[in-house]
Amino acid sequence: MPDRDPAPAPGAALRTLHARGRLAAEYPAVRELLAGADRDALDFAGRVLAPLDPEEVLAHHPDTPVVRVAVTGRGTVGEVVPALTAQLARHGILARTRVCGSGGYLGDLADPNSPLYAHAPEVTLCVLDPLTVWDKVEVPWQPLEVSVAAERRRRVLGELAQAHAASAPRGATLVLNTVPLLRRFTHQLTSLTQRAELSGLWKQFNADLLHMARPSAGLAVLDLEPVTSAGVRADEPRLGAYADAHCTAELLAHYAREAAHLIRALRGEAKKCLVLDLDGTLWDGVLAEDGPEGVTAAGTLRGAAFGAFQRTVRQLASQGVLLAVCSRNDAGAVRRALAEHPEFPLRPDDFATVVADWGSKAEGVRTVAERLGLAPEAVVFADDTPFERASVRAGVPGAAVVELDAEPALHTEHLLADGWFDTPALTDEDRLRPVRYARRAARVGSEAASADHRAFLATLELRVDVSPAREHELARLAQLTLRTNRFNLTGERLGTEQVRQCAAAPGAAVLAVRAADRFGDEGVVGAVFARIDGDRLRVENLLLSCRVLGRGIEEALLGGLLAAAREAGLTAVHAVWRPTRANAAVRTLCPRHGFRVVGGPGARPGGDRATGPAPAPAAEAGPENGAESRAGEVRFAHPLRTLPPVPGHVTLRLQLTDEPVQPTEPTEPTEPTADGAEVATCTPSRS
Repeated sequence: MPDRDPAPAPGAALRTLHARGRLAAEYPAVRELLAGADRDALDFAGRVLAPLDPEEVLAHHPDTPVVRVAVTGRGTVGEVVPALTAQLARHGILARTRVCGSGGYLGDLADPNSPLYAHAPEVTLCVLDPLTVWDKVEVPWQPLEVSVAAERRRRVLGELAQAHAASAPRGATLVLNTVPLLRRFTHQLTSLTQRAELSGLWKQFNADLLHMARPSAGLAVLDLEPVTSAGVRADEPRLGAYADAHCTAELLAHYAREAAHLIRALRGEAKKCLVLDLDGTLWDGVLAEDGPEGVTAAGTLRGAAFGAFQRTVRQLASQGVLLAVCSRNDAGAVRRALAEHPEFPLRPDDFATVVADWGSKAEGVRTVAERLGLAPEAVVFADDTPFERASVRAGVPGAAVVELDAEPALHTEHLLADGWFDTPALTDEDRLRPVRYARRAARVGSEAASADHRAFLATLELRVDVSPAREHELARLAQLTLRTNRFNLTGERLGTEQVRQCAAAPGAAVLAVRAADRFGDEGVVGAVFARIDGDRLRVENLLLSCRVLGRGIEEALLGGLLAAAREAGLTAVHAVWRPTRANAAVRTLCPRHGFRVVGGPGARPGGDRATGPAPAPAAEAGPENGAESRAGEVRFAHPLRTLPPVPGHVTLRLQLTDEPVQPTEPTEPTEPTADGAEVATCTPSRS
């Protein structure tokens, strides 16, 4: 009997929740119900979830991720909201949506007092339907006249993007899209030469739109050509004529899917690791029955389809996606097949780790995540067997599951359908991730062979360099704010342009934390966002990649930061911890390094005598980085009298600013620091 997925049909389970009035109370379950939903189930989900009051959901689940979305466009575009709501729910995100004036996107975006900006959107969808441009073309027309109208419209869109950047909340993103060219326009030209000319000019218009895109700076452009080229009709003539609704429901559904992927990427929720089955997934055949020589990824038409899939996987790996194997097979046979089979594009070195045994796939995926130091939410699992997929869904909550089937020619399409690894911009750290995780494995192996953890650290030759971020590092710092959850004092998310603005602000100290050891260079692993406020240093956020925790870098960073502040003549360092879903452990970081609580839970009345009165509450002072004050936040201050030492196994170099070090007479350090610790005595700018 073939394996069958034991889970109930997503649509039926969702209808049951809806009928019982339990959608808000059980909203977290919707994500899993919609993971493998078909179009009918998603259509139903959109219709019942869109009217749901977000406040009702948050009353039951206050930690639910929320995104504020404004929708505008040319023509009637409100129908995108149910589809978008369902797509975001698939990814565990609650949509707080506002549809603005039908067809009035020019006014919506140009007027800073419009209802669109009153909604304070994080993402604004400006849906450009197929009649965009054509509403400004007079009959009779020639291709060149259409091109001129298109260029004028593109310039207007550029101006609207600038208006959006000025009027929307800091860090908000405006989303445009390419415009399909309809047959009803091309074939109004009877000259085949002119018809080709129009198509070429229109493609240039769309190319110019795409070249405007800078997602990290607040402007994204969705390319609808892959959607329409797959057979999705763009226009609906009857609804267009009678209701000014020119996009088909199918096109809006695909638009919503791509928009949801973009929103997830902008929130820093890209997956990091692809865990792959072997039999029926990476190769044709069953290893336990056919042996390492009997499986294939070439030689036959079916085998070649597996080879094409392996090349797709290798392409993803070249951009920093970690590859792993989770297979019910003998480990020795798996090693031989991967190492010796002449047909495979993927080789053993392409995989960060391999789990091959006869245990459950859920246990295997958890083992992969543990070995790589990843949360389950960072993992994508791909398998052609329904039972194994169901096992991982149930046993590894948060992991994404890709539904492959018995047709290998469709494996690539299924794998790429949800854009799990999409990111606003690819950084050097992304590309080098597989290399650095290989070094991590070597590091873990060395630690396991060491007598104890301290002895291992002493042999690590750990070097930490902290200094103002360079231009090419700004995208990496933005990425860290998006992806770092555990070691993140405030949880604030920033785009590249926001990081650039922070660094350019008067008195700012935006620092990149770089690490290296005897196993290799780790690159930029952390960030400090701080500013000089009078005679105090205010740390607005501090974060560190989870992959380097436990080596003493966090202790060295905070100890060096305090020492640098005192060397610069400052009298105190202030910091704030804001609770998120994942950063509870870092709540004790500041107290462990001599900070005192001066605001929030645990604060003493009247503030701290050593550092003066507690700073004004965030609701009064205003969040300097644009983050809203949260209940439960705790504010700390350090008087810089007794400083914590830098761990002895760390060689630290820390510099607060790029300003030249002021000449000083050599002095003995007044506080114990580790041998090799170097703290630059820079006087920060107070302008």
